[in-house]
Amino acid sequence: MTDVLKCSSLVKAYGRTEAVKSLNLNLNEHTIYGLLGRNGAGKTTLLDMITGGLFPDGGEIRVHGQALRRGEVPRQTCYVREKNFYPGGAKVGEVLNMASTFYPDWDSALAERLLGEFKLNSRKKMRQLSRGMESLVGNIVGLASRAPLTIFDEPVLGLDVLMRERFYRVLLEDYAEYPRTILLSTHLIDEIATVVERVYIMESGDILLNEEVEQIRERAYLVNGSGGAVEAFTSGRRVLYRENYGSHTIAALYGEIGAEERREAQSRGIEFDGLPLQKFFAYLIEGGQEHE
Repeated sequence: MTDVLKCSSLVKAYGRTEAVKSLNLNLNEHTIYGLLGRNGAGKTTLLDMITGGLFPDGGEIRVHGQALRRGEVPRQTCYVREKNFYPGGAKVGEVLNMASTFYPDWDSALAERLLGEFKLNSRKKMRQLSRGMESLVGNIVGLASRAPLTIFDEPVLGLDVLMRERFYRVLLEDYAEYPRTILLSTHLIDEIATVVERVYIMESGDILLNEEVEQIRERAYLVNGSGGAVEAFTSGRRVLYRENYGSHTIAALYGEIGAEERREAQSRGIEFDGLPLQKFFAYLIEGGQEHE
């Protein structure tokens, strides 16, 4: 598949603090990705470099095959920031009109339809909007831009559950009709699990995991049983979390397990269960913990 974005050995430091550490990331065309990480993981620094707001101290960024030069904003890219600094006195409709001048493939009909879908008044001033409504204005810009590379940073910030679900539904419907590369940066892995095809999990300026969502579902699991049986079964495996309750142990693991291995473990009293994605994410970035 064609690379829409390719980051090679990216480095960015603020004084003695490395915000991004020799990071590699590839986004292919016509794919929805998730960029996951807690606050301070380096996600925003990475996105600012990708979109020309910051210049890396080392490494290279190529967008649509072209190396990104210092001070250059990549073409055919729309970046919807977590905090967009729209003029407070501007009306919603005026913000959308301004945005349309930056994107050659802008879809005015879609923008108009989404105003109704998200229950936004085009005549309202930006300073009158709640945090969630501001997010929706940015999301309309991202969707209506039709940019081949569209990046959303925390797109559902301030939205209630129903409106978050509505945004994801609209995004998938539009993507099905107009496929492009979309990157959703968030910490809500459970919510985007049915939306994204592949995730990059970021922590301390580097990528901890780059995997398809379905493979994570298949490889992340919980085991519980007697301490001795679980200890023997988990030996040599990737243990994300372990907790002991007297003689009983629960462990979260990541990796492949064969059918024969599972049957043998079950014969020793070990039970298997799925690991919720949000817990998998939390355990992974903690680097493994053990509790008595």
